[in-house]
Amino acid sequence: MEINRLEKLLEFIKNEPNDEFLKYALATEYLRLNETDKALTYYEDLVNNHPNYVGTYYHLGKLYEALNRKQDAINIYEKGMEIAKQKRDNHAFAELQAVYREATGYDEDDDY
Repeated sequence: MEINRLEKLLEFIKNEPNDEFLKYALATEYLRLNETDKALTYYEDLVNNHPNYVGTYYHLGKLYEALNRKQDAINIYEKGMEIAKQKRDNHAFAELQAVYREATGYDEDDDY
């Protein structure tokens, strides 16, 4: 069943190679299957080629943290907060702010 879902997503992406939702779905599916290299490739593609897809920043940051790439995680949280602010996406901003503070050790309010 797991491979079936992955196969369907891979088939869809062949027809729509620039679809940001499909890229996000593939990244999430690869992460679920513990194929972190492939998940990382799709998440990084999203932030580089679809920077306004706000949902990516949280998950990419968490993946960076899991890979012991703390500074990369902090940087991606910061970038995500900026995008969320521009889009006026308060929910995404709050989630990113929470993980940013956790990663940096900040307890108090700051510019973010």
